[in-house]
Amino acid sequence: MATVTRENIGLLNDKITVKVAKEDYLPSFEKALKNYSKQANIPGFRKGMVPAGLIRKMHGQSVFTDEVLRSVEKQLNDYMVNEKLEIFAQPLPLSENDSRQLDFNNPDEYAFAFEVGLKPDFKVADLASAKLPFHKIIVTDEMVNEEVERLQLRNGNMTEPETVTGDENVLNVTFTEVDADGNEVEGGVRKDNSLLVKYFAESFRPGLIGKKNGDTITIQLSQAFDAKEREWIMSDLGLAKDDATAADKHFSMAITKVGLVEKSPLDENFFKAVFPGKEIADENAFRAAIAEDIQAQLDSQSRNQLHDAIYHFLLDSTNISFPESFLKRWMQNGGDKPKTAEEAEKEFPSFANSLKWTLIVDQLVKDHNVEVKPEDIREFAKAQLFSYMGNMNMGQLDAEQPWVNDYVERMMKDRKFVEDSFHRIQTDKIFGLGESLVKKDEKAISLEDFQKLQAAHQHHH
Repeated sequence: MATVTRENIGLLNDKITVKVAKEDYLPSFEKALKNYSKQANIPGFRKGMVPAGLIRKMHGQSVFTDEVLRSVEKQLNDYMVNEKLEIFAQPLPLSENDSRQLDFNNPDEYAFAFEVGLKPDFKVADLASAKLPFHKIIVTDEMVNEEVERLQLRNGNMTEPETVTGDENVLNVTFTEVDADGNEVEGGVRKDNSLLVKYFAESFRPGLIGKKNGDTITIQLSQAFDAKEREWIMSDLGLAKDDATAADKHFSMAITKVGLVEKSPLDENFFKAVFPGKEIADENAFRAAIAEDIQAQLDSQSRNQLHDAIYHFLLDSTNISFPESFLKRWMQNGGDKPKTAEEAEKEFPSFANSLKWTLIVDQLVKDHNVEVKPEDIREFAKAQLFSYMGNMNMGQLDAEQPWVNDYVERMMKDRKFVEDSFHRIQTDKIFGLGESLVKKDEKAISLEDFQKLQAAHQHHH
């Protein structure tokens, strides 16, 4: 009869020894050999007519080893199920196991030992006891003005005046690389672009006033643009942005078109174009609606920061012990690719952190019956589809169109998508739960200060 014994060898770390006797594996060994001789293809013999002795000689040892290990594994699994052992990963065979001891000519009693890492019992830190800051970002008039102007330009008409009159003119230009004397560089850069006059350095702009279609100006990138704009112009021209010599290159800039966007007037047609679903009669109501939109976007940044605080609170205030030596051994041998002892040692803290987070999430899911339903995953797929399409006004996009549902049904059959979405939605629900339980200490803050806070936090990570 097989026996299984268990002893504790460290914190949350047990050794399980499985002993199998002859009668545990011999019957299945004989049966496996019989099946083998029915299937075997050996030159010179008809299928199924190979003498048993020959099969035994050729394949006996490997079939024997398989059958012994299979019966060991079954005993081990049955034991863990019956004892309701909650373990990390899977049992690791100990180095004292030696399958060379298995000799099919002398079947015997065999012992195999395994090491398991046990999951700890723990209590998740009480979210209701946490008081966390919620930084409410203030929407300023300036933000609203900028957004109104952006929308006026986006909904405006493009006209083609004779000459450049100011910062809001659009220039279609062709950049051609030249030398200091203005001669085209053989095999140099040549690229079309479209720029607003206000993208040029302030000291350079007066020289553009009065220019018209067909004019050409020779420029040096370092003189014509300030650092931020110069960076994206250079990458557009295929130059390395941190190469100082590249910034000093000369280009001839030919104007191929002068344009001007006439801002859309603040009238009802404009209000309707921006907010198709809302009845907006005047500029005040329009500005209020814009402010509300900006606030919603800023609030979602504030909530992300609160979620980050919830994450740190749960990790820092929940005590969980781990079978460290087992996990380090598992990292070395049990993962996708083997690691050295040093690598396992170095990566252990972040490995333990993510393991801790997984355990906390699992526990909160259990404690609060957090469920992810197929419907949630469908909605998630739909939202993702619309975000890919760049939020064309949802008013014009009927979410129930057949092609939308076809897309969603196709995604529901994609196992990786379903698994990834499941985890994302589950994590969102856990943070939603956290948000409803913690006490929010609301503080008003300017966007600038909020960004400083975030930068400091990123730095600290």
